[in-house]
Amino acid sequence: MSITRFLTGITPSGTPHLGNFVGSIRPSVAASRNPAVQSFYFLADYHALIKCQEPERVNHSTLEIAASWLAAGLDPEHVTFYRQSDIPEIPELHWLLTCVAGKGLLNRAHAYKAAQDKNREAGREIDDGVSAGLFMYPVLMAADILMFNAHKVPVGRDQVQHIEMARDMAASFNHLYGEHFTLPEAAIEENVATLAGLDGRKMSKSYDNTIPLFATRAELKKLIATIVTDSRAPGEPKQVQGSALFQIYQAFATPEETEAMRRAYAEGIAWGEAKQLLFERVDKELTPMRARYEDLMAHPEQVEAVLRAGGERARALSHPFLLRLRSAVGLRPLQAAPRSATAKPKAATAELPQFKQYREKDGRFYFKLVAPDGALLLQSEGFAAPRDAARLIAQLRQDAGSLTALPAGAAAAPGVALATIAAALEALVVD
Repeated sequence: MSITRFLTGITPSGTPHLGNFVGSIRPSVAASRNPAVQSFYFLADYHALIKCQEPERVNHSTLEIAASWLAAGLDPEHVTFYRQSDIPEIPELHWLLTCVAGKGLLNRAHAYKAAQDKNREAGREIDDGVSAGLFMYPVLMAADILMFNAHKVPVGRDQVQHIEMARDMAASFNHLYGEHFTLPEAAIEENVATLAGLDGRKMSKSYDNTIPLFATRAELKKLIATIVTDSRAPGEPKQVQGSALFQIYQAFATPEETEAMRRAYAEGIAWGEAKQLLFERVDKELTPMRARYEDLMAHPEQVEAVLRAGGERARALSHPFLLRLRSAVGLRPLQAAPRSATAKPKAATAELPQFKQYREKDGRFYFKLVAPDGALLLQSEGFAAPRDAARLIAQLRQDAGSLTALPAGAAAAPGVALATIAAALEALVVD
């Protein structure tokens, strides 16, 4: 059975809210119960330092978010649940990726461009207040993802760019040093990837428009009552499009309940009644979790023990992988047998086929698939960028078990049957 690695994290810079729950926590917990999924969940406390310089807030938020995940049903015995700062290999991988990440790529990051636009509008120097941490944020996120070679990363639509950037860095590293990283893909729940907040904008701590995930019943009801609606009176048909209230309801309701609410809008339901229905539906889902959350918050030592155990499990993977990456870039013990700058380790070629990537004098990037005995099996055409070559390699690996024809951009070597190439690709996948 093929295993998919699923990785997600939340930055501990505030109290978890309903947007975090429907966009990350809930789908993450559901995915963790799938036997075909290997799950990694982490508290991104290094990321928190970029935008929050309040130590107590970061510390308390880490507890709140960890307790929220556990209360929502995450089983630490069946997943790898850890704190980012407990994995020292992550900041080291961050540096290795920094050395292959293009500055032009980082210049295009949405968060960096938004900071520049804000300064430009205010008439300030374009990089005023922009820390190196903010600029390098996408590289740290890439290190989080690539350290465990995640296949799927659940994100909101506004975060898809970071996954694309991680793919770009992985492809560049793979081109220079051999196949080490899986190219990750974004996983988005279309209906709830970005949940509206109290004011209709994206629910975000930055906008102070959130509904805390485990607010008391009284607090939950009070906050839902403040959701911004239009001036349509009771009996007057209302629009679901653009309605924050309807979007939040849809995120918690069944399809049948959502359709009933849609009809109620068309029939002119009063806003007060709609808000009461929303409160009842959200509270129905959260009530069973609230008691568990409150118990964990009262016993932080239990949460700490879970995170430390998860960190040990994560390091059992990250430590040997980082050693492999260090060796790949040349950071090896000096007593190791010398080899040429372009030679591959013998262990990598002794028993398995191997993809070899290179750049020709024409400036284009190529790859070939070579059998263990050195025979050429497959040859690519030239690509303008290394990531394009890496994407085709990833496609070939993915299609190995059902390969009926070679995709555009790759051709079998003379006299080599497709079945031979398929068998070689399957051997790599199994490895």
